Amino acid sequence: MGFKQLDFQEFTGEDMQSRSETFLNEMSKRRSIRTFSDRSVPIKIIYNCIQTAASAPSGANKQPWQFVVVKDPAVKAKIRQAAELEEKEFYRHRATKEWLEDLNQFGTDWHKPFLDIAPYLIVVFKQAYDINDDGSQRKNYYVNESVGIASGFLLAALHHAGLATLTHTPSPMNFLGEILNRPPNEKASLLIPVGYPAADTTVPELIKKPLEEVSTIV
Repeated sequence: MGFKQLDFQEFTGEDMQSRSETFLNEMSKRRSIRTFSDRSVPIKIIYNCIQTAASAPSGANKQPWQFVVVKDPAVKAKIRQAAELEEKEFYRHRATKEWLEDLNQFGTDWHKPFLDIAPYLIVVFKQAYDINDDGSQRKNYYVNESVGIASGFLLAALHHAGLATLTHTPSPMNFLGEILNRPPNEKASLLIPVGYPAADTTVPELIKKPLEEVSTIV
């Protein structure tokens, strides 16, 4: 591996302030939704957003991720069926009373129709290790951190493109690897329905913590 000159564009202080405020305002409008339209979305947009996610930094540049795009209605139906089985167990048996109380404000339950309706599901898999051609294993580093950063890139890119998303994490998610026939080194990390919001979509009036509660200057 060689080195090349950094491609970096410097801006004036005024431009930096403006750009940071514009991005803040845009990302502040990003919301997770649970009611999607079935309107089609050009696949090229999804590919561009995934390429943005894949540009994220990773431990030793191992890029320990795989983004599986699901658009086949039959496969989405299988995912919904399996997810709802796990979610039903979660809401009825696995979740603590405190956890369920925290979820009550969102009005959620085990029914997940968005898994059928959204035109795409993007399943983010993390790769604990790579598999060489001879079947031997090669370690990956900081996998959770790397995949978490890439997932953030992906959500920002999808929102910037004009699409709505949901970060869905049915637990456990082993069924995703089975349905999508993924190799043993991959484990599902995040399930993201993607599309346009339904016309009647509403979202909770959430209050985010102010700057002084989430940042510290030393």
